[in-house]
Amino acid sequence: MHALSRQQLVLLVLLTVVWGLNWPIMKFGVTGYPPLTFRTICMWLGLPLLWLFLAWRRVPLRIGREHWRELGVLTVFNMFFWHTLAILAIQSLSSGRAAILGYTMPVFSAVIGSIWFNQRLAARAWTGVAAAATGVVLLLWHEITALSGKPMGVAMMLVAAATWALGTQQMRRTQIPAPTLAISFWMTLLTTVWMTLLSVLFERDAWAVPPAPVWGAIVYNAVGVFAFAQVVWLMMARELPPIASTLSVMMIPVLGVFSGAWWLGEVLHWQDWTAVLLVMAAISLVLWPARKPAGAH
Repeated sequence: MHALSRQQLVLLVLLTVVWGLNWPIMKFGVTGYPPLTFRTICMWLGLPLLWLFLAWRRVPLRIGREHWRELGVLTVFNMFFWHTLAILAIQSLSSGRAAILGYTMPVFSAVIGSIWFNQRLAARAWTGVAAAATGVVLLLWHEITALSGKPMGVAMMLVAAATWALGTQQMRRTQIPAPTLAISFWMTLLTTVWMTLLSVLFERDAWAVPPAPVWGAIVYNAVGVFAFAQVVWLMMARELPPIASTLSVMMIPVLGVFSGAWWLGEVLHWQDWTAVLLVMAAISLVLWPARKPAGAH
């Protein structure tokens, strides 16, 4: 298992808390407010903060033209799909349910790594895939049988998780000779422009000045998610093996589920409790390192 430094461990703990609590905050922010516009404002506020941080760290931002295509591909799969679909899906799902579905990402990543990148997937990992699939079926079952259910929200979150998984695999293999912080900045800028275009095309008639509580959710996202958590995740995805993010990945949906139940009063059904346990078991089976034989080095 990769040994984390104290700084990496602290960053992972902060990442877990920021992203875990953000699920009910996002749900609150888009309740009664256009979701694409909400996300766009968050990103336009977070982008200058990220730029100021990079300027303070003297991070070179130049990326050669020969790498623009790869940068675009990384942006599409790490950010375009995720930020678009997740913010739309959370309107019709509880924040906890969206978090559970979103963090099936490591399981998708394991399957994609096995099929596309020839990574050997152990038998226990396939057991994890089956456990995660069972959890998703439980959630989907509840959405279909409930009168207010929105199966499309489940589908959007699963597509978002799968594309993010592919993007994470691509990020680990990128050959762009630039700091991860620089890549993160350009990916965020491109995604901000993308979200702005979607907001103009689909929500222009619904534009309005956010009320004070929504501004609170926007500021949290701008500072916590786009200027901090997203950057930390991309650094971890590029510089460390998958096991390094296990602690964060396993706890984020748990925080999302229980903070949503506590703050927003979301009712947890037995399907939610079971899905949490199944997805946590799946992530453990997929990411936890195999025990080395005695005497192996």
